[in-house]
Amino acid sequence: MSINSKAKLAENILELDKLEQAPTRNGYGEGVVEAGERNKNVVVLCADLTESTRSEGFAKKFPERFIEIGVAEQNMASVASGLNAMGKIPFISSYAMFSPGRNWEQIRTTICYNERHVVIAGAHAGVSVGPDGATHQAIEDIAITRVIANMTVIVPCDAIEARKATAAAAEFAGPVYLRFAREKTPVFTTAETPFTIGQAEIFYEPDKKPDVAIVACGPLVHNALLAAAELEKEGTAVRVINNHTVKPLDEKTILKAAKDAGCLVTVEEHQINGGMGSAVAEVIARNHPVPIEFVGVANRFGESGEPQELIKHFGMAPEHIVAAARRAIQRKG
Repeated sequence: MSINSKAKLAENILELDKLEQAPTRNGYGEGVVEAGERNKNVVVLCADLTESTRSEGFAKKFPERFIEIGVAEQNMASVASGLNAMGKIPFISSYAMFSPGRNWEQIRTTICYNERHVVIAGAHAGVSVGPDGATHQAIEDIAITRVIANMTVIVPCDAIEARKATAAAAEFAGPVYLRFAREKTPVFTTAETPFTIGQAEIFYEPDKKPDVAIVACGPLVHNALLAAAELEKEGTAVRVINNHTVKPLDEKTILKAAKDAGCLVTVEEHQINGGMGSAVAEVIARNHPVPIEFVGVANRFGESGEPQELIKHFGMAPEHIVAAARRAIQRKG
């Protein structure tokens, strides 16, 4: 096994039946309460989705610091900008399809242009939202947030990392987008697993020079680990990087992986166009071009279905990552 001991991950990390399962949105709910306990200026705004976004814990503990905006995402962003101008640290919570989807211009102009410290919490991202279908499956949100100047974009891999990311965002400077999933996914990091905004972590490292490096974000990091273990059985050496911060990208870690392995695979529950893989490709093209294969949604809208059924249908299951790694290795000749 090549699990990186420095990452301090959970035991039995590759055994799904032994891992706790929890949605990353739960980590947001816990993290924002933690942030509120640390700093009395933390406030939470929600667009009529208090339970679904897991904002309810904060609302119950700090009712005087919770504002129910109603179904008015554009107003929520603008109110949050004003609150920050008055010294508050606002978190705005909704489904990612509505925030940052519906209120993108207000986020751009009232928050980012003014360099306001507002945290945008986008829940129910990706196709794993499931039966809600294409209208509620945000698979463009990384692209539309990372393109805005001054924005930081974070995609936690599990509920524990989501809690850390949420608490860290409250102490960060400037606008932050946090992306969360609805469905339960493996909890495979621990309280001791390192997390720093802007610093990717190596979760899987071979004993020899890697043949391929897999750069993943969000809950699909676990699928990348499963793929790496399968490839290792074939004698293929794999490095897996948890690239939780899409912007600013940890260029040092990404470039080292490209130089060490000579090829990359990117994995995300998002459109391939404009997403985390595109951010990686931009850095690689500019500094050290190598073959890259992209695992994600390929220029399609989502569909209704069961979460894991959709992950497989859209080509993001472990076997698809394995196939992409083989293609990348073959391309480097």
